[in-house]
Amino acid sequence: MGATPAIKIERASPRDAGEIADLYLASRAAALPFLRRVHSDDDVRGWIADVRLASGETWIAREAGRILGFLCLDGEDLDQFYLLPGEFRRGIGSLLLAKAKELSPERLHLFTFQRNTAARAFYERHGFRLVDLNDGERNEEGEPDALYEWRRSFSDEGL
Repeated sequence: MGATPAIKIERASPRDAGEIADLYLASRAAALPFLRRVHSDDDVRGWIADVRLASGETWIAREAGRILGFLCLDGEDLDQFYLLPGEFRRGIGSLLLAKAKELSPERLHLFTFQRNTAARAFYERHGFRLVDLNDGERNEEGEPDALYEWRRSFSDEGL
């Protein structure tokens, strides 16, 4: 059946900032150990609390009071999509992505690092298509990235 019914997708609040920052730091360390660190943990915590939660929409997956994943959505721009290490393949990412598609039903786009093959495979399974590859000049880590796009019309093409 997929995801556990106890997982709730809800809008993040300012009180979630610390837990979101911890999840972000843990997820990046586990999934992207090769990534150059350009900000301190304290800077990341301040950015999550003061910038990221104050702009666009941040959605969280919560189970039994714990945040297991989050994503940020600025219109059609899906930004900062992370799951807590050890919580993969439970449908959490799919639930969060379904919320993003509900909120932006025509189109979404996102960047991911080229070397993040697990994320790339996840996006491709969920109907995203590779649009562009870059040498890393457009992100502060200097890491080659990939631009992906999802359009509702992609889903209609098979009909």
